[in-house]
Amino acid sequence: MGEKQKNAKKISSFRLWLSRIITIISLGVFIYAAYNLGDILIDYYKNRQLMDEMQGLYYEADDEGTPEGSIRPGFEPLLELNEDVVGWITIDGTRIDYPILQAEDNFHYLTRNFYHEESRAGSIYLDYRNDIRLENEKNVVLYGHRMRDGSMFENLTKYLDKEFFDTHRTIQFDTLYESYEGEIFAVYHTLTSFNYIQTAFDNNEEFGELLDEIYATTLHTTDVEVTEDDMILTLSTCDYKLDPEEGRLVVQAKLTKKEL
Repeated sequence: MGEKQKNAKKISSFRLWLSRIITIISLGVFIYAAYNLGDILIDYYKNRQLMDEMQGLYYEADDEGTPEGSIRPGFEPLLELNEDVVGWITIDGTRIDYPILQAEDNFHYLTRNFYHEESRAGSIYLDYRNDIRLENEKNVVLYGHRMRDGSMFENLTKYLDKEFFDTHRTIQFDTLYESYEGEIFAVYHTLTSFNYIQTAFDNNEEFGELLDEIYATTLHTTDVEVTEDDMILTLSTCDYKLDPEEGRLVVQAKLTKKEL
């Protein structure tokens, strides 16, 4: 066998070996990606099943005739499962129809579901600084993830569309003790450097300053008048438009107590 033939054989063997290595690596990458995708889809499925379960328990109860200041019947079966339940939020035209939880910090339910299990979807939760009786609150803040399957607070992105904003302005916000209607007046992208989640104010004038900044930031104009004497509901979720880490999408509504 000539020298050229030996070299050609070596090159052919090397190419075959390299091809097999690339195939094995590609197969490994595919299996890893498929495993991760499967894990994500399972997590989405479990979250949907869990929310269906919670909705079934909540809506089966009859709230009529509940004494003022008492825990409303719809929350009783939920509280038996998790004492951190503090409310419920519903927005027509979206998939937002969830229980609200509250922990001793703003991190616990970021990555945990209703049963305290690790979950990508986390939970919808109330800022730990808010008092759910809302007696002296000015800014009630709720947090939630934006999931790719459209769950949790992903549908807040619908409010970026002016037509949707104009036709779906009402939020149903229920606490353990009372029922409120929220009239949406602001939607905007922002950064965490803007303290839109401020919950304590030295006086009404300071709250008024926050309202002025909100009105100056909102993407859509509205005829809803929010004064220093009012209370607002703030819905906050992550957003990548301004910054992948510090970006936020915010929807805010004026809260009015309903007569049960």
